[in-house]
Amino acid sequence: MKNGCQAETPKIEPLQVNNNQQIKTNRKMKVTPEKNQQVADMVFATIYPLYLNRLEKNGRTKAELNQVIEWFTGFDEATLQSFIDEKVTFGTFFERATIHPNAHMIKGVVCGYRIEEIEEEFELYKQCRQMEKLIDELARGRKMEKILREEKK
Repeated sequence: MKNGCQAETPKIEPLQVNNNQQIKTNRKMKVTPEKNQQVADMVFATIYPLYLNRLEKNGRTKAELNQVIEWFTGFDEATLQSFIDEKVTFGTFFERATIHPNAHMIKGVVCGYRIEEIEEEFELYKQCRQMEKLIDELARGRKMEKILREEKK
């Protein structure tokens, strides 16, 4: 779990070229209903310590993790703690969340999935990957002002 990702790596398919050489190309990762349900059933209390451990190894703090999660979901530290105590699933977690209006600005690849290409029917999966992208940026040392995206005026 080098980058906080538990998903499988993208499948590589060989591509034939004129002179019988093979070039490997990445195939796009597709979210399935099963994968979406698997994420929905994960317990937030089991994943949160993994996020925190990764960040602390990279010199970041619990307060910064909570700040990023609060920006994205609207949940303050007390609410996060209650979710941990209640062993709330990600399905319930994101169902109760008020996702930040600038969440559409979170783009890029997380665990082999390009966030902006995740279909609308898998909104929960997309939200989970968006939150992981923010946490990944925090772990990599990105400035908080950049992580907490704001529309340019």
